Amino acid sequence: MMDANQLRSTFTGFYAARGHTVVPSASLIPHDPTVLFTIAGMVPFKPYFTGEETPPWRRATSVQKCFRTPDLDIIGTTERHCTFFEMLGNFSFGDYFKSDAIPLAWELWTDVLGIDPDRLWVTVHESDDEAKQIWLDAAGFPEQRIQALGDDNFWQMGDGGTGPCGPSSELFFDRGPTHGDEGGPAHGGADRFVEIYNLVFMQYNRLSDGTLEDLPGKSIDTGAGLERNLPMLQGVESLFETDVFRPILAVAEDITQVRYGADPHSDVSLRILADHARAMAMVVADGVMPSNEGRGYVLRRVIRRAVRRAFQLGVVEDLTPRLVSAVADVLGGTYPVLVTELDRISETVEREEGAFRRTVDSGSQILEEALHDGTGRVSGEAAFRLHDTHGFPIELTMEMAAEAGVEVDTEGFEREMTAQREMARADARRRRQALGDETVYRELLTESGPTRFTGYEHDEEPARVVAVLAGAQPGTAEIVLDQTPFYAESGGQVGDTGVITTESGRARVLDTQTVLPGLIVHRAIVEDGELFPLQDALAIIDAGRRNATRRHHTGTHLLHSALRAVLGDHVRQQGSLVAPDRLRFDFSHPKALRPEELTEVSQAANADVLSDASVEVTETSKAEAEALGALAFFDDKYGERVRVVRAGAHSLEFCGGTHVDALGMIGPITVVSEGSIGSNVRRIEAVTGPTSLALLGESRRTVDEAARLLKVEPGGVLDALQKVLDRQRQAEKELQRMQGARLQEEAARLAQLAEDGVVVHRQDGVSPDQLRDLAQAIRRHGARVVVVAGSPDGSKVGVAVASGDGSIDAGSTVKELAQLVGGGGGGSAEVAVAGGSDAAKIDALLAEARRRLGA
Repeated sequence: MMDANQLRSTFTGFYAARGHTVVPSASLIPHDPTVLFTIAGMVPFKPYFTGEETPPWRRATSVQKCFRTPDLDIIGTTERHCTFFEMLGNFSFGDYFKSDAIPLAWELWTDVLGIDPDRLWVTVHESDDEAKQIWLDAAGFPEQRIQALGDDNFWQMGDGGTGPCGPSSELFFDRGPTHGDEGGPAHGGADRFVEIYNLVFMQYNRLSDGTLEDLPGKSIDTGAGLERNLPMLQGVESLFETDVFRPILAVAEDITQVRYGADPHSDVSLRILADHARAMAMVVADGVMPSNEGRGYVLRRVIRRAVRRAFQLGVVEDLTPRLVSAVADVLGGTYPVLVTELDRISETVEREEGAFRRTVDSGSQILEEALHDGTGRVSGEAAFRLHDTHGFPIELTMEMAAEAGVEVDTEGFEREMTAQREMARADARRRRQALGDETVYRELLTESGPTRFTGYEHDEEPARVVAVLAGAQPGTAEIVLDQTPFYAESGGQVGDTGVITTESGRARVLDTQTVLPGLIVHRAIVEDGELFPLQDALAIIDAGRRNATRRHHTGTHLLHSALRAVLGDHVRQQGSLVAPDRLRFDFSHPKALRPEELTEVSQAANADVLSDASVEVTETSKAEAEALGALAFFDDKYGERVRVVRAGAHSLEFCGGTHVDALGMIGPITVVSEGSIGSNVRRIEAVTGPTSLALLGESRRTVDEAARLLKVEPGGVLDALQKVLDRQRQAEKELQRMQGARLQEEAARLAQLAEDGVVVHRQDGVSPDQLRDLAQAIRRHGARVVVVAGSPDGSKVGVAVASGDGSIDAGSTVKELAQLVGGGGGGSAEVAVAGGSDAAKIDALLAEARRRLGA
């Protein structure tokens, strides 16, 4: 008998030996926004099929975790359906096609797995004569057991879903006449003819309008349900009797004290318990939390469906923790997260089970009374009391009322809800005005506990609204959630932005802050409707902004390690800013970086980027992190458990921020500036990714334009500029020579006009330094005392005084005269210069000089 582990390894080993890369299972939460869960083995590979991304391998094989919900209501009523399942698959990305895929499938199922060929049937699409002929020729399959079908043999993602698709060929196992009629898969029924392998010939991409376009290359996508194949390989009648289900079913029997096989009705409930146990454990393990929408709603429905079935079998104590523990025992070897995260998984499902039990227990009696009070109607007040006091969802009230033939006053319910919301808003305003922000925050932290941050793993998260406080500005609010993917500003990294939605409103988050240790506040504008405490919410960060911030954060780590490598280990972080559009890093260093040092730092950081090394994040003890050589900086405080980020070969730091997964995702790092911000502290600013590319592009355009103006090639710009500068310096020297000659002529003229050796003169249009040179030149031409003043630009004032015989002190004189024009200055006893700001008083200054000097 082949167990599940042997089937997994046999399948992947068969294809690995034939050039396929074994790819680990992706998460049940797909990156593809068109599907809620990973519903097939090909979902993680969809970008390779569409040509959006280049596959790292031409052939791959995997055992992929999958989750499907369209058949949720029939789970348990059959022995072949399950919500969570494992899909064995082999894939060709433009490498091989039908002529290879079909013989490989035949070899695997008959020669390797040992399935009796006489019990196999094949279906092909009615238009695919090629596939049929390959089965006949390459596999030697008998034509009478090949059936051509229609839509059942055309695979696509979901019901009418968009994306890669194509005709398929399916392999069926005949369970024998005791399970149904003759006639093959087309006529004999699914209980007898069980699909065990599906080969999809990916040829098309279905667009949103339903049209088909050819894919860039023909590819292969196959899927074989592990659970569907195990009964055939283990010689049992049902997947619930295989080694991946029977131990879980045994725990369900023990919990309910009902034996499987004793009664068809209870068998359905036991199968639901076993199936839903696997489903809830795997979905929670991958990060989904119960909520009222999206994946969280599906999880909530699965948990509550299992609890309701157990209740019908007489179970009154919590059962979900025991069920998920059984799942960990069975599947934990293949999926270790079930073991390592068992406490979290158990707490999640137990909390949801408890909430559901309390809801039903507390509200059932009140609802029963309302249903049988003789009015034939559940009042809005009663429905609201069930909702507000007992957490009874209005949908559940309406469902149970409908079963009893009673209607619900939904309009009255909405009126009660509106009144409650107004009271909540008024109370929040009163509390904040009376107590102040910090007191309110401390009360929230005491009452509701710390906010759980989930943003390392998720960009969106179902949550419960803990509080909605009035913001500092009209129209703003501070929203507190029980858990959030929003990163609160810390360690230099700015807080996330995004949206929070509930069934009644939508808020745009402008900033996220930790207002007290453990309490995260989302500062937001309520754009639509209103948000209220205790509502289920969906928190979604601006992923594009977060990704840009992540690039800059990891880029900061690389620059830090590069600075230490180039300048020395004395370099220590003194502060930082990590934003989506730039990074700023302050570090200890006693002097400015030389151009060659800055170039070396930039090259070292970008060399790390080009290595595309993975970024590894671990949590460990502070002592262990320090022993590893991780760097901790400036005033950061760390607990006993710390988060350590290894960014490539050269950077290892304590860090609680968000980072890229691989260094290549940073893109080019461009240093924008480097300078001093204080004694022995320097600041380097840089940009990464698209911002860096835009800056480099702008620089290139500037060089190209300079080349055009200089009429040279871009590579010759520097030489051409040097020639222009040389010519400019020569012209400036010639101008200075000419100005000097003119000054000497003017000085000689003014010296001849001296009265008793004193010259007092106004000279506009020259700088204070030129006034000084003129005064000294006049003195050299025989003047005893010289005072010249003027305005270089019509508003400012320049004054120069020169003394040749010591009769006055030039420094004291210019200082006193400058006060008349709103200025000051000084110099030696022989020559001094001053400035002023009131050009209208220049003539008054010169008059005062003449009076003092008797000229």
